[in-house]
Amino acid sequence: MPLRRRFAQVDVFTARPFLGNPVAVILDAEGLTAEEMQRIARWTNLSETTFVLAPSVPGADYQVRIFAMKTELPFAGHPTLGTAHAVVEAGIVAPTDGRLVMQCPIGLVDVSVGAAGYSFRLPRGEARPALGADRLASDLGIPALIGEAEMIDTGPHWLVARVEDVSVLSPDAVGLKARITANEASGITTYSTSGPGEIAVRTFFFTDWMVEDPVCGSGNAAVAVHRLRAGTIGNDDAYLARQGQQIGRDGEIRIRIDGGQVHVGGHCVTAVRGEILLRASSSP
Repeated sequence: MPLRRRFAQVDVFTARPFLGNPVAVILDAEGLTAEEMQRIARWTNLSETTFVLAPSVPGADYQVRIFAMKTELPFAGHPTLGTAHAVVEAGIVAPTDGRLVMQCPIGLVDVSVGAAGYSFRLPRGEARPALGADRLASDLGIPALIGEAEMIDTGPHWLVARVEDVSVLSPDAVGLKARITANEASGITTYSTSGPGEIAVRTFFFTDWMVEDPVCGSGNAAVAVHRLRAGTIGNDDAYLARQGQQIGRDGEIRIRIDGGQVHVGGHCVTAVRGEILLRASSSP
C-alpha cells in the first residue's frame, strides 16, 4: 500500500479562498480501511473528509466515502461539490457533456460542471412533520416562525424553519439540542428572505457543543424542498442563498428547480494541494 496519497483541501461555495466551507479530499484512497478513514477524518478536524475510490457500480465515474469526525455519512452537499472539483482538477475523471456521476452510499448522484461551477441534483428530499415545533421559535431566540417547520431528509436529516431575519437569531443551545435530538435530526437550517431572488441561511448542529455550519449544501437543498412544499418557489425557479456572514464567511449557493428536481451549486477553489503521508503505525 503506498504511503503517499494525493490530498486536496477545497473551499466550496466560493470563488475566493477562505470564505466558503472547506472539505479535505484524499484522492487515492484504495486500500484504506474504514477505521483508517475515520482516523484521518478526525485528524483533519473539518466537518467532512472524503475518500476517492474506483467506482464499483455501472454508470459511476468515481466513488466517494464521506466521513464526519465521528461517523460516515450517506451523502453531504459541500463534500460532493468539493470532491468533484478535486477529481477533475487532479485528472482522475473528466466530465462527459458537462456531467459527472458520483457513487456514494445514498446511490448515484449527478454532478454538473460548467462556467458557474459545480452543482448536484438532490438524490433524496423526503419531508415529515417536526416534533416540538411550537417551542422552536423560543429555542432560536425569536418571537415566532413563519409557516411550519418540517423535517427534510436529504441524506442528512435537517429540521428546517423559515424566520423573519436569520441575522438576529440567538439560539439557546440546551433547548435547540433537545429539539434536534427529539427529531433525530442532523441539525437545524433556518432561512429568511433577504431580497428579490435571494435568501439568507444559517445552519446549526452539535458535536460536543453547538456549531454553526459555514455553508451547508444539504441544508440548503432541504430549504429548497421546504420552499417548494410551501409554494414560495416552483418549477423552473432559481435563486441565490447566502450563508456564513455571521461567522466571517461569505458563501454563495445557487439553487435551481428543474422539473421538480432540486439542483444545488456554486464555485469551488483549491486552497491546499499536496500529499498526505501514512505510516504503518497509523493503522489499527
